[in-house]
Amino acid sequence: MNPELQSPVPSPCINLCQMDPVSGLCKGCLRTIDEIVAWGSAGDDYKRRVWTEIRRREAEIDWG
Repeated sequence: MNPELQSPVPSPCINLCQMDPVSGLCKGCLRTIDEIVAWGSAGDDYKRRVWTEIRRREAEIDWG
């Protein structure tokens, strides 16, 4: 099952915590620092929106 469909919504963190200075995204989970900070106290609706953004970001990356 996709993580964004689970309840509670699991964190996308894969313990590769390094912020990319160009994109402003974590190289491991593709979240912004604001999304990472808010995650712990956020509800499932917010977390699902973040997962939607992560999927959009993944689609835009040239994995080349």
